Amino acid sequence: MQNPQYILRPVSPPFIAFSLVTALVLNFLPWGHRYWIPDFVALTLVFWNIHQPRKVGIGLAFAMGLLMDVDDATLLGQHALAYTLLSYGAIMMHRRILWFGTLAQTVHVLPLFLVAQAATFVVRFLVEGTFPEWSSPIESLVTAALWPLATWLLLAPQRRPLDRDENRPI
Repeated sequence: MQNPQYILRPVSPPFIAFSLVTALVLNFLPWGHRYWIPDFVALTLVFWNIHQPRKVGIGLAFAMGLLMDVDDATLLGQHALAYTLLSYGAIMMHRRILWFGTLAQTVHVLPLFLVAQAATFVVRFLVEGTFPEWSSPIESLVTAALWPLATWLLLAPQRRPLDRDENRPI
Protein backbone atom coordinates (compact mmCIF):
# COMPACT_ATOMS: atom_id res chain seq x y z
CA MET A 1 0.00 0.00 0.00
CA GLN A 2 0.98 3.62 -0.13
CA ASN A 3 2.74 5.32 2.72
CA PRO A 4 0.36 4.78 5.68
CA GLN A 5 0.74 8.32 6.99
CA TYR A 6 -0.89 9.78 3.87
CA ILE A 7 -4.57 9.74 3.03
CA LEU A 8 -4.94 10.56 -0.63
CA ARG A 9 -7.51 12.99 -1.97
CA PRO A 10 -9.53 12.02 -5.05
CA VAL A 11 -7.62 12.58 -8.26
CA SER A 12 -8.60 15.45 -10.50
CA PRO A 13 -9.44 14.45 -14.11
CA PRO A 14 -7.82 17.65 -15.45
CA PHE A 15 -4.61 16.66 -13.65
CA ILE A 16 -4.71 13.22 -15.30
CA ALA A 17 -5.17 14.90 -18.69
CA PHE A 18 -2.36 17.35 -17.94
CA SER A 19 0.03 14.57 -16.96
CA LEU A 20 -0.76 12.55 -20.10
CA VAL A 21 -0.34 15.59 -22.37
CA THR A 22 2.95 16.43 -20.63
CA ALA A 23 4.18 12.87 -21.17
CA LEU A 24 3.16 13.08 -24.82
CA VAL A 25 5.05 16.37 -25.24
CA LEU A 26 8.13 14.85 -23.58
CA ASN A 27 7.97 11.94 -26.05
CA PHE A 28 7.57 14.40 -28.94
CA LEU A 29 10.85 16.17 -28.11
CA PRO A 30 13.46 15.60 -30.82
CA TRP A 31 15.81 13.37 -28.85
CA GLY A 32 16.22 10.89 -31.67
CA HIS A 33 16.11 7.17 -31.09
CA ARG A 34 18.40 6.86 -28.11
CA TYR A 35 17.75 3.86 -25.92
CA TRP A 36 18.42 5.62 -22.62
CA ILE A 37 15.49 8.00 -23.18
CA PRO A 38 12.45 6.56 -21.36
CA ASP A 39 8.99 6.23 -22.81
CA PHE A 40 7.16 8.86 -20.77
CA VAL A 41 3.75 8.02 -22.25
CA ALA A 42 4.11 4.36 -21.29
CA LEU A 43 5.20 5.32 -17.78
CA THR A 44 2.31 7.73 -17.27
CA LEU A 45 -0.23 5.33 -18.77
CA VAL A 46 0.88 2.49 -16.50
CA PHE A 47 0.81 4.76 -13.47
CA TRP A 48 -2.77 5.89 -14.12
CA ASN A 49 -3.85 2.38 -15.16
CA ILE A 50 -2.67 1.13 -11.78
CA HIS A 51 -3.93 4.00 -9.65
CA GLN A 52 -7.08 4.97 -11.58
CA PRO A 53 -8.08 2.04 -13.83
CA ARG A 54 -11.65 3.30 -14.25
CA LYS A 55 -10.55 6.72 -15.49
CA VAL A 56 -7.62 5.75 -17.74
CA GLY A 57 -8.26 2.61 -19.72
CA ILE A 58 -7.28 0.66 -22.78
CA GLY A 59 -9.09 2.95 -25.24
CA LEU A 60 -7.05 5.95 -24.12
CA ALA A 61 -3.89 3.86 -24.36
CA PHE A 62 -4.79 2.93 -27.95
CA ALA A 63 -5.38 6.59 -28.85
CA MET A 64 -2.07 7.65 -27.27
CA GLY A 65 -0.36 4.87 -29.20
CA LEU A 66 -1.80 6.14 -32.47
CA LEU A 67 -0.50 9.63 -31.65
CA MET A 68 2.95 8.17 -30.99
CA ASP A 69 2.82 6.24 -34.28
CA VAL A 70 2.02 9.42 -36.18
CA ASP A 71 4.83 11.29 -34.39
CA ASP A 72 7.43 8.56 -35.00
CA ALA A 73 6.25 8.02 -38.58
CA THR A 74 6.26 4.28 -37.92
CA LEU A 75 3.80 1.60 -38.90
CA LEU A 76 0.36 2.80 -37.82
CA GLY A 77 -0.73 0.70 -34.87
CA GLN A 78 2.69 -0.39 -33.63
CA HIS A 79 2.71 1.77 -30.51
CA ALA A 80 -1.05 1.44 -30.22
CA LEU A 81 -0.70 -2.33 -29.88
CA ALA A 82 2.15 -1.97 -27.39
CA TYR A 83 0.30 0.57 -25.22
CA THR A 84 -2.88 -1.51 -25.34
CA LEU A 85 -1.00 -4.60 -24.10
CA LEU A 86 0.74 -2.45 -21.50
CA SER A 87 -2.53 -1.02 -20.20
CA TYR A 88 -4.24 -4.40 -20.17
CA GLY A 89 -1.42 -5.88 -18.08
CA ALA A 90 -1.38 -2.91 -15.71
CA ILE A 91 -5.15 -2.99 -15.20
CA MET A 92 -5.09 -6.75 -14.61
CA MET A 93 -2.38 -6.43 -11.96
CA HIS A 94 -3.31 -3.09 -10.39
CA ARG A 95 -4.70 -4.48 -7.13
CA ARG A 96 -1.64 -6.67 -6.57
CA ILE A 97 0.85 -3.91 -7.41
CA LEU A 98 -0.72 -1.43 -4.99
CA TRP A 99 -0.01 -3.76 -2.06
CA PHE A 100 3.72 -3.20 -2.44
CA GLY A 101 5.98 -0.26 -1.74
CA THR A 102 7.31 1.92 -4.50
CA LEU A 103 10.54 -0.02 -5.05
CA ALA A 104 8.74 -3.36 -5.20
CA GLN A 105 6.25 -1.81 -7.62
CA THR A 106 9.20 -1.00 -9.87
CA VAL A 107 10.04 -4.69 -10.08
CA HIS A 108 6.41 -5.47 -10.96
CA VAL A 109 6.08 -2.87 -13.73
CA LEU A 110 9.39 -3.72 -15.42
CA PRO A 111 7.98 -6.86 -17.16
CA LEU A 112 5.06 -4.75 -18.44
CA PHE A 113 7.46 -2.33 -20.12
CA LEU A 114 9.52 -5.21 -21.51
CA VAL A 115 6.42 -6.90 -22.99
CA ALA A 116 5.29 -3.64 -24.61
CA GLN A 117 8.72 -3.10 -26.10
CA ALA A 118 8.83 -6.71 -27.30
CA ALA A 119 5.49 -6.17 -29.05
CA THR A 120 6.92 -3.24 -31.02
CA PHE A 121 9.97 -5.32 -31.91
CA VAL A 122 7.84 -8.23 -33.13
CA VAL A 123 5.74 -5.92 -35.28
CA ARG A 124 8.87 -4.24 -36.65
CA PHE A 125 10.44 -7.61 -37.39
CA LEU A 126 7.34 -8.95 -39.15
CA VAL A 127 6.94 -5.85 -41.31
CA GLU A 128 10.50 -4.65 -41.93
CA GLY A 129 12.53 -7.78 -41.19
CA THR A 130 14.98 -5.91 -38.95
CA PHE A 131 16.26 -7.12 -35.59
CA PRO A 132 16.54 -4.78 -32.62
CA GLU A 133 19.94 -3.86 -31.25
CA TRP A 134 21.24 -5.57 -28.11
CA SER A 135 20.93 -2.34 -26.09
CA SER A 136 17.26 -1.77 -26.85
CA PRO A 137 15.85 -3.20 -23.56
CA ILE A 138 17.68 -0.36 -21.79
CA GLU A 139 14.70 1.89 -22.58
CA SER A 140 12.42 -0.36 -20.54
CA LEU A 141 14.92 -0.48 -17.68
CA VAL A 142 15.22 3.31 -17.61
CA THR A 143 11.44 3.71 -17.80
CA ALA A 144 10.96 1.31 -14.89
CA ALA A 145 13.74 3.05 -12.93
CA LEU A 146 11.74 6.28 -13.14
CA TRP A 147 8.73 4.64 -11.46
CA PRO A 148 9.50 5.95 -7.93
CA LEU A 149 9.94 9.50 -9.23
CA ALA A 150 6.75 9.28 -11.30
CA THR A 151 4.85 7.93 -8.30
CA TRP A 152 6.09 10.75 -6.10
CA LEU A 153 5.29 13.43 -8.71
CA LEU A 154 1.89 12.15 -9.81
CA LEU A 155 0.62 11.47 -6.29
CA ALA A 156 1.86 14.81 -4.89
CA PRO A 157 -1.34 16.79 -5.62
CA GLN A 158 -3.43 14.12 -3.89
CA ARG A 159 -1.52 13.98 -0.61
CA ARG A 160 -2.94 15.63 2.45
CA PRO A 161 -0.52 17.49 4.70
CA LEU A 162 1.01 15.49 7.55
CA ASP A 163 0.49 18.26 10.10
CA ARG A 164 -3.21 18.87 10.14
CA ASP A 165 -4.35 22.44 10.53
CA GLU A 166 -7.22 22.66 13.03
CA ASN A 167 -8.76 25.62 11.15
CA ARG A 168 -9.06 23.62 7.93
CA PRO A 169 -11.85 21.00 7.67
CA ILE A 170 -9.86 18.55 5.51
